[in-house]
Amino acid sequence: MRRVLLDTSAYSAMRRGDERLLQPLREAAGVFLTTVVLGEFLFGFVGGRLDLDNRRLLREFLDLDRVELVPVDEETAERYAVIRDQLRRQGTPIPTNDLWIAASAAQHGLVLLTLDRHFKEVPQILVEYFEPID
Repeated sequence: MRRVLLDTSAYSAMRRGDERLLQPLREAAGVFLTTVVLGEFLFGFVGGRLDLDNRRLLREFLDLDRVELVPVDEETAERYAVIRDQLRRQGTPIPTNDLWIAASAAQHGLVLLTLDRHFKEVPQILVEYFEPID
């Protein structure tokens, strides 16, 4: 069974009940978030009217036995540098936080679930891309 990493867009879609995300999550041997994604969420929650509710839902998700938070460490930084350099040479840069997320997926051998097409430009990772629903 495969292990999956959620980026911010995938977690948000899952929270909205997007069935396309729910099935891969049910079938995964493990579900992971990076500390980068955690930071993006906390930033989005700060000062919002649903701050406490969103934090509670995120905490409940992180507390599930199958869910694990992966930190950014020195090995992640090495992978970040390689991926960023390759994307620069290809002329296909992606946002900085997404580089860290891709580096974490590569480091831990995780399939990245995302609604962000630009991750498909990163050859070092396996991506399961979901077209955003309007």
